[in-house]
Amino acid sequence: MKFGSVPVSEAEGAVLAHATTAGEVRYRKGHVLVADDIAALQAAGLGEIAVVVLEPGDLGEDEAAGAIAAAMRHFHVEVKSAATGRVNLHARDAGLFTVEAALVNAINSVHPSITVATLANHAVVEKDQMVATVKIIPFAVAGALVRRVMALCHERDICAVKPFTAKRVGLIQTVLPSVKWSVLDKTVRVTGQRLARSGSQMSAEYRTPHETAAVAEAAKSLASDHDLIVIFGASALADFDDVIPAAIRAAGGTVVRSGMPVDPGNLLVLGHIGKTAVIGAPGCARSPKENGFDWVLDRLTAGLEVTAADIGSMGVGGLLMEIPTRPHPRETAVLSAVMEGATATASLI
Repeated sequence: MKFGSVPVSEAEGAVLAHATTAGEVRYRKGHVLVADDIAALQAAGLGEIAVVVLEPGDLGEDEAAGAIAAAMRHFHVEVKSAATGRVNLHARDAGLFTVEAALVNAINSVHPSITVATLANHAVVEKDQMVATVKIIPFAVAGALVRRVMALCHERDICAVKPFTAKRVGLIQTVLPSVKWSVLDKTVRVTGQRLARSGSQMSAEYRTPHETAAVAEAAKSLASDHDLIVIFGASALADFDDVIPAAIRAAGGTVVRSGMPVDPGNLLVLGHIGKTAVIGAPGCARSPKENGFDWVLDRLTAGLEVTAADIGSMGVGGLLMEIPTRPHPRETAVLSAVMEGATATASLI
């Protein structure tokens, strides 16, 4: 591809590098000049014009972008038509977006003229939302470069939207004498709002004493006919054998991990009782603001397995915003005055 100014008389078949006006006619950038255009430009008094001339083996921007997008393997993603050197990819369903970062980086390392941009891995997406875009920077690119990118894409999945699946969810909230019923009622509402994005519904709720045996009994009962159990403790997790992880084990289940490197959300517990996933929710999940609980919940409702290693890898990007329910900012080394009533213990992460 050659870029530069040429005499208008020699520009037929070239691509306009910049928008240009000739009399009352405005030619858009990227327009391919034909004989009538040349006559109009000359009549307007233009002697030279900035153009791009394709060389043998070059592909125009739309053709190149379309070829690369067509070579990509993806799932539950719709590829739109090329325009102005760009092809956009959109989610076919609401769900969780996943992307192979190494492949995106490899494509973007081939040449600056070829770019791929995507949403962050595990981003929540709505149906028809744009999740990625292929953009050719100049008006044309060497076909050899396009073929190199297409070879990278061969038999490798670059991205997918994992559609949400409605789950049958049971809720357990433990109670201490100081717990306010209004806090528990709010937790039901907020949890229902979170479940709505996947079409999941809360079909049962138990309110039990904050004791291992009581929680284990409720969890074992719910596990028989629920896909997911969420447990909110009246007291924050203080030990890896505290009430919630101990109750999961007492109900015949296993604990995948207690604690996560996401803040707010540090004190989350994840386990399983048979095939039913169990989340011991951190106190911050009583707030509708994003926290580590959302990250685990969304993966489970999108049908993804969540392992201890998955949770352990969430630290980069895991420092989220402060939430109003925190008694003090993170910078305070020691939490002093306890909030009035049950919200104090429940709201600490």
